[in-house]
Amino acid sequence: MFSLERWQEVFETISKNKLRTFLTGVSVASGIFILVILLGVSVGFQNGIESQFQNDAENIINIYPGRTSIDYKGFNKGRRIQLKNDDYELSLRNSNHEIEFSSPMYQIFSGLITYKNESGSYRVEGVLPDYQFLEKADIIEGRFININDDITKEKYAIIGNRVKKDLFKGDSPIGKQIKISGINFKVVGVFTDPGGDREESRVYVPISTAQIVFGAGTDIRSMGFTLPKEENYDLALEQSNAFAAQLELLLKSKLQIDPKDESAIFISNNIENTKEVYLLISAMRIFFWGVGIATLLAGIIGVSNIMLIIVKERTKEIGVRKALGAEPLSIVGMILHESIFVTAISGLFGLIFGLILLEVVGPYIELDFIKNPSVNFNIAVSTLILLIAAGAIAGFFPAWRGAKIKPIDALRDE
Repeated sequence: MFSLERWQEVFETISKNKLRTFLTGVSVASGIFILVILLGVSVGFQNGIESQFQNDAENIINIYPGRTSIDYKGFNKGRRIQLKNDDYELSLRNSNHEIEFSSPMYQIFSGLITYKNESGSYRVEGVLPDYQFLEKADIIEGRFININDDITKEKYAIIGNRVKKDLFKGDSPIGKQIKISGINFKVVGVFTDPGGDREESRVYVPISTAQIVFGAGTDIRSMGFTLPKEENYDLALEQSNAFAAQLELLLKSKLQIDPKDESAIFISNNIENTKEVYLLISAMRIFFWGVGIATLLAGIIGVSNIMLIIVKERTKEIGVRKALGAEPLSIVGMILHESIFVTAISGLFGLIFGLILLEVVGPYIELDFIKNPSVNFNIAVSTLILLIAAGAIAGFFPAWRGAKIKPIDALRDE
């Protein structure tokens, strides 16, 4: 219940000790400010680590051919395995799992690409439309490959932003003709990639076109798949491993490979690496919360000490109140009001200042492992609740001590 008298007492006590209240408030405000900044930096670390380690879809499963290491059904070991279009189609037809995105790939690691007087050596990859999502390639100009481009075997190219900068020097490449190994291709799109220049130094073309132009027939170098995302990481990992195991057995059976041969087919399951990344992010988040709360705790201890001093100074007043019939809860409430008010107001200033600083400065921070540090609304609300609870705790013990003072002892106090 709102009590005007109680608030008048709070403001009167604060006005009598302005400097002490100000310094106490500064300690709390600085604690909550540091906590907010640390939480923002932890988000920035998360953004940076994800951009470094998750340049491809986080749940991608890649299949690469190798060489056999075991004799099998009349075939000698050391046989080079070659994947083909029908291996990819077989994988799609016989999967027991729903597939989200998939694409085979045929690549030329060093293709000579020229535009007028400019030239460079870049990786050229023949892919299907889904490859955009497997590689997290964002189109910034034009479009990506579509299924009709592959069916009609169009000589279309989607170039990385690095390739655009090298060859076109700031001009738009859309609709321009480039030569890939001496053959004309029309540029229909430009992409960026979280992996930076290394990933953007690539050129994508329809896989059917790449197989014809580079004389590959129906050969493919690798293939990639993703399954629909799951909310539960362990379930996602279980399904991903089951899909990879099924695909491995299917391909080994078709290609006459011993089921125990571990070097003939290589499967890279990116979701296993993702777990390590998320564990690292969680550990950092716990660390930053711990440091921030420890800093805030130092401020709260300061508030508690101040409230003990206030109780000591008001011992006689408390004794008079109790002699006149004041209940212990009334004494506790009086001291808690002041503690929570000082903590909440000063902490709110620290919280707002921290959020404003992150909002203004955060978008401009683009380091290798820190990108756009920020704190979302839910975290800000949680911090505010934590602050109010801390204020209550800081004031409770001094308040309880004051409530236990006997009137006769209080009146004798000097």
